[in-house]
Amino acid sequence: MGQNAAMGEAVSASPLGVKAPHFAPKAKRVIQLFMPGGPSQVDTFDYKPSLAKHAGERPEAVNRKTLRNTKNGLMPSPFAFKQYGQSGKWVSDIFPHVGGCADDISFIHSMYTDIPEHAGAMMMMNVGALQPNRPSMGSWLVYGLGTENQDLPGFIAMSPRAQPRCTLANWGNAFLPGAYAGSYVNIAEMKPDAVMRDLKNARLSTVEQRRQMDLLAKLNQEQLVRAERDQGLEAGIAAMEMAFRMQFSVPEVFDISKETQATRDLYGDSEFGKGCLLARRLIEQGVRVVQLSHSIDGYDIAWDTGHDDIVGGHAKLAKACDQGIAALIHDLKARGLFEDTLIVWGGEFGRAPTSEGAKGRDHNHYGYTNWLAGGGVKSGFSYGATDEFGCTAVEDRVHVHDLHATILHLMGLDHERLTYRYSGRDYRLTDVSGSVVRGIIA
Repeated sequence: MGQNAAMGEAVSASPLGVKAPHFAPKAKRVIQLFMPGGPSQVDTFDYKPSLAKHAGERPEAVNRKTLRNTKNGLMPSPFAFKQYGQSGKWVSDIFPHVGGCADDISFIHSMYTDIPEHAGAMMMMNVGALQPNRPSMGSWLVYGLGTENQDLPGFIAMSPRAQPRCTLANWGNAFLPGAYAGSYVNIAEMKPDAVMRDLKNARLSTVEQRRQMDLLAKLNQEQLVRAERDQGLEAGIAAMEMAFRMQFSVPEVFDISKETQATRDLYGDSEFGKGCLLARRLIEQGVRVVQLSHSIDGYDIAWDTGHDDIVGGHAKLAKACDQGIAALIHDLKARGLFEDTLIVWGGEFGRAPTSEGAKGRDHNHYGYTNWLAGGGVKSGFSYGATDEFGCTAVEDRVHVHDLHATILHLMGLDHERLTYRYSGRDYRLTDVSGSVVRGIIA
């Protein structure tokens, strides 16, 4: 085998090269809008007028143990709800912009998970397990499908001011090869040249770096010819080349000043809104998966402020993300990207319909709401239901494993076939369970 042939084979074997799905996909890319901390379903998208009718009571349906096992009665939502669109979807007045997009969204009101504690539930939502030793959903997707732009990572995780305490495993690759790890971006300062750590080489010029890269490539290719096949070396070659190219591609794609003023105004001035604009720019450039986590004031489980003050906490958080989310939907539709881009919104669990203290709510993992939009799901649709008080999923229940199986299915992947052998067994995102929620698929 000649050197050129070996080089061509190495490029084709790049771990991030585009791979064929198991079957025809409905979506080509995923934007996950992650709301860590637990948004309250009964104060956002799961309208429950019975809370006002039975305020202060504690019916048997809500007499369930939560993290703090509070014994208080039902607390009506402090927010008004109104109906939106042709679907007549009831949405809280803290999400007026998202409410205006209700006819584009498929709401799942019957989510449930395994534990009412942040770290474990966040692991379940993002890696499909309660421990941080499994690959994240984004890593699984890039492992299964590769990415369309070899100058950018296949999976980018972004957040305004997030801390790694509860978020690091959300974009990790665990035992999958390192090429499938998410690349983290702190978007707080919005400096295109500094959004990723160690993006620039402070010691060598571009010309000197290129010479160094060419020498390393030549030496590696000579070794590759002798070894005939070395996946680790091939991956290393691809990683070095991408690291070099990212110095130029990353600042370009993260420079939102290139957008028109009308587009920037559409998304608004909040950090999360700018993150939504960046998410659109990234998937437009071929990035397979973007995870945008909502943190605020340096607090990485922002929606947990619901413990003390649903009114102040949730209203502030919704205001920070509502316009950007709706803008993302409108912008994707205008650019012809909505139909094959899957948007996934939600936290790791919800909040109890009973009160904690005077005006807060405790965690609730028995029933909560996530929603999806675009990417092959039904529009203006609500799936499943909680009981009349919004406490427990009782109709068409959807576990997190089911949600993951559905996301993979929409991307053309069979969750039972997407496996990786490690430590003597085959692992998958959905562990040993999970069923596709076919009722929400268009």
